[in-house]
Amino acid sequence: MSVRNRRAANRTIPADKWAPSKAVRLVTEAVRSWGYSYPQDETLAEAVELLVAGVLGDGGKRISVHLADQDDRLLILALSHQPDPAPASATDKMLTGLAAIAGTASCGTDAAADGRRVWVLMDTSPRMRAASAAR
Repeated sequence: MSVRNRRAANRTIPADKWAPSKAVRLVTEAVRSWGYSYPQDETLAEAVELLVAGVLGDGGKRISVHLADQDDRLLILALSHQPDPAPASATDKMLTGLAAIAGTASCGTDAAADGRRVWVLMDTSPRMRAASAAR
């Protein structure tokens, strides 16, 4: 996966019980510094916590969180740095949870040499704005 010619942020963090809160803080600070007010903090936190929980389940010693934006959408990705991914049933549950979050345009997972990647693509426009534009 390659992310080029757009704003991006990333951080590698220890795979410990504080990883979700560290990842939420990184993502929220970056998204707000880029001028986005949507998704709301709670929505970002829910998505990031699901992503991080998914890759923590792979059992690595560290994870990384990557963020990029393009065309009023945010790509949030978590990487496990562990080559043996979690069972498919855990992945299915996580993807179902991500897909149910308001503003999710797409989500998915794949395995690479450097571990499992789990990602979500989120809209940065509130749903009401899209309805207002249709009038």
